[in-house]
Amino acid sequence: MTSLVGAGARLVDVASGRTLSGDELAAEVAAAGEKLAALPAGVLFARTAIDLDSVLRYLGAFESRRAVALIDPALDADVLSGLVERFRPAAVLSAPEGDAPAGYRAEDGHWLRDSAEGVTPHPELAVLLPTSGSTGNPKLVRLSRKAIFSNADAIATVLGIDADEVAPTCLPLHYSYGLSVLNSHLVRGATVVIESSGVLGRGFWDAVDEHKVTSLAGVPYHYEMLRRLKFDPAKYPSLRTITQAGGKLRTDLVTEFNDKMVAAGGKMFVMYGQTEAAPRMATVPAGDLAGKLGSAGPALPGGEFRIRRDDGEETTHPKIVGEVVYRGPNVMMGYTENEAELANGDDMGGVLATGDLGYLDEDGFLFITGRLKRIGKVFGNRVSLDDLEQAVRSAQVGIDVVAAVPGGDKVVLFAEGVEKDVCKAASRALSERLHLHTSGFDVRPIDTVPLLASGKIDYRTLEGRV
Repeated sequence: MTSLVGAGARLVDVASGRTLSGDELAAEVAAAGEKLAALPAGVLFARTAIDLDSVLRYLGAFESRRAVALIDPALDADVLSGLVERFRPAAVLSAPEGDAPAGYRAEDGHWLRDSAEGVTPHPELAVLLPTSGSTGNPKLVRLSRKAIFSNADAIATVLGIDADEVAPTCLPLHYSYGLSVLNSHLVRGATVVIESSGVLGRGFWDAVDEHKVTSLAGVPYHYEMLRRLKFDPAKYPSLRTITQAGGKLRTDLVTEFNDKMVAAGGKMFVMYGQTEAAPRMATVPAGDLAGKLGSAGPALPGGEFRIRRDDGEETTHPKIVGEVVYRGPNVMMGYTENEAELANGDDMGGVLATGDLGYLDEDGFLFITGRLKRIGKVFGNRVSLDDLEQAVRSAQVGIDVVAAVPGGDKVVLFAEGVEKDVCKAASRALSERLHLHTSGFDVRPIDTVPLLASGKIDYRTLEGRV
């Protein structure tokens, strides 16, 4: 592959009513690339919204081989300032309002670096994505052109994406899952509908109807909300596929949405990935979903899973629990924390220790059991925070959305939209299940669980409330 924009690909911009395809789309991408190519040496920072300009700018950077970091427009100003200081980008595109930082000048809505001197990124470096959300001091994940291409092609293969598919921008484009939807459709010559309100917005569903959208993508929170809204795919005859990634969706919801899609003549795919893998590593084939509930699926074409045991040895033997290790052409080149490291080559060799705990079954399907670092303690007993969340949701006390964080020698769980008596019932259910005193499980009501732009739970903010 030489271009992300396959023959026949189209961009439909709901906001402006424009449709770009063929020579017109190629010309717009080339024009965006020419502007970026004229900037000084260095990485580009692009504050990336869900709009046509952001998509064309990303494609222009990719096609002109300018390494670009896709930045959340809502990123905290101090975090953005720290990133600019560490990486000295050639420009911050669609910069925030206000004065440019030292060494930069504001021009046409961007910040342009005054100095022409800068570190030239490695020639294979294509995309950089932050490792964390709106707070903290994120490292950047370095993704090569090969990683982007290979993952887009593998995703398109397992999902059966072809030129007839019409995918909306359900998720932020600076989030790896949202970016992968864009890449995997354009590379196969499909249509992408650019609509900014997301699956919980009224305008989104109007666009689904008008443009005959065939698929949608969501993280667990979206499916929790769609359930509350009594989503029925039968109301949208063009919708043939739904995909879920961005964390483990509870099995009863997998069953519910899979049943709904099958009844409407469609399919559901559960996917697993990380930004460091550009980002997908596994997909459960739709036909196997009901029989493999809880699984993340087999590795994508070209990839392989192994399980690293406590002794450091790796195995594919079924039912052995350990850290999940992935090998594939879509693994990142490595992390970078400063400008100098942008010139680094491939530090990973196609091997990614995921930090997830899991096992393989007899068919090579992966099951994730938790995170190495998502561990809390209750009276000195180690507990999986992910398992506690799942236990609360399955306790049938009326809690659907819950987030668990460490709280010293207890665990604090924030339950969305419930009363205190429901929280007490959840504490009792956890106490009975783990045979530990109820005081070790501090379940608190919260109006809304805070989310990152990706739709994932913002655990860092919740930790600050403990």
